[in-house]
Amino acid sequence: MTTIQIELPDATANAARDAGLLTPQALERLINDALRRKQAVDSLLSIADRVAAAGIPPMSMEEINAEVKAARAERK
Repeated sequence: MTTIQIELPDATANAARDAGLLTPQALERLINDALRRKQAVDSLLSIADRVAAAGIPPMSMEEINAEVKAARAERK
């Protein structure tokens, strides 16, 4: 286990405490959620770099919407 000490403005600390966000469980959940989001962003950026390196032209919004619509229809 690791102990972490942070400094927050009083108003922020009070609001976080009132919202139940300063418990070890809540802080662990917040950090795990942030780590998952960071991993997703890193993955997306990695894919974007490979697409750019492959010379694949960007899609228009219409093409993106059509692909999303087709994927959703396929799931149903």
